[in-house]
Order: sequence, then structure tokens, then C-alpha cells
Amino acid sequence: MAGRADSRLQRWRVPSVKRKLILQRRRKESVMKKIPTLFKRIYHDASHLTTTDELTPGLEWVLEGRGVATVKYDGTCCAIKSCRFYRRYDAKKGKVPPAGAIPCCDPDPVTGHWPHWLECDFTNTADNWHLAALYNAGGFNLKDGTYEAIGPHFQKNPYGLTHDILVRHGADVIRDCPRTFMGLRDYLKSHNIEGIVFWLDGEPMCKIKRSDFGFKWPSD
Repeated sequence: MAGRADSRLQRWRVPSVKRKLILQRRRKESVMKKIPTLFKRIYHDASHLTTTDELTPGLEWVLEGRGVATVKYDGTCCAIKSCRFYRRYDAKKGKVPPAGAIPCCDPDPVTGHWPHWLECDFTNTADNWHLAALYNAGGFNLKDGTYEAIGPHFQKNPYGLTHDILVRHGADVIRDCPRTFMGLRDYLKSHNIEGIVFWLDGEPMCKIKRSDFGFKWPSD
């Protein structure tokens, strides 16, 4: 009897263990990958686009009301992984990425953007402000994951901060976020945020920005 009970217990545990392993793998991969835009966009050239109401395949769950909506911050994307700190590097328009750069995706054939992760170097002055943001936020006491570096030295400081800091992605939940094309468009028009990131199972899966609808950012 004990053997049969142990066997049944093992069968129940396997799906749980497999799910945990899958989620762990997704977490590791998501730290290094760029997320798609919620709706399909039509590029007229590298800097002009139209956002359609057609969903990007695989993101139907967003309009079904599943997952969590969070504020997208406007700065420079960074990542902490196994006590290593990375900043985003864009090898655009045929630029050769530095040695050791980790590609987030394939090059975009329309815009020419090719984002990478580049480990910050304590001896490289080009990384000074990213490292300052890291330590102002708590250094390597922070959890692994992706962050946004914001402050005086990032994206013209749209938040009016006095020092650089990291904000963890997914920290600010939008509890009243609409889940329709027009609802999201109107929400972004009336709220002074750069955009929205949707999460599922604890991972960032897609985004939508003010600029996708032609709205100015920062708004006046």
C-alpha cells in the first residue's frame, strides 16, 4: 500500500515540478529578451507608424482581462542577473555590437534597431550613470530581473528627479486599466505615463505606448 501511495504522490508532484521548471526557464529567458507590442503596427518609414487594432498573435489573453497591467517607465532598460548588471545597447543601422553583448532579438528590418544586453564595466566611464542608478537603488541587494534607469542622465529626465535610480519593472500596478483597443488609447491619452506593460505568470509579455497612438511624451 505504501508503495502505491508513494507512486500516486510522485505522479501528483511531477506536473507541479515541471511547471516550476518551465516558469524558472521563462524567467531566465525573459530577463534577456525584448517584449512585443500588444497591437500590430504598420511602419511607413523608420520613424512613422500606424497602430492597428489587430492583436499580435498569442496576446489574446490581454483583452480577455487576464494578467496584470503595470506602468512603463521611460529611461534605459537594465537587468540584474546572478550578481551581474547589464544595460541595454542598440546596435542599430549595421553597428557592430561590442564583444560580449547578448542579443535580445533579431535585428528589426524596418527600424534597424538591434537591442543587446551589455554587462556594465566598473572601469568604463560610459557606465558610470548606470552604476550610480544601481547603487542608489540598493546595489546587488536587488533581486534578479529587469529595471528602468531613470533620472537626470536618462531620456532627458521626464520625471524631474534629482538623482539617478532604478525602478523595478512591474512595480506599479494599474488596477483600472481598460482591456480594449479604444479603451487603452483613451487611457494613455488621459494619463501622463509613457506606456503600459502587461504581465502574465509573473513575467512581462507585451507593451503599448503613448507614441504607438501618436500621443506626445512627455505630455504637456
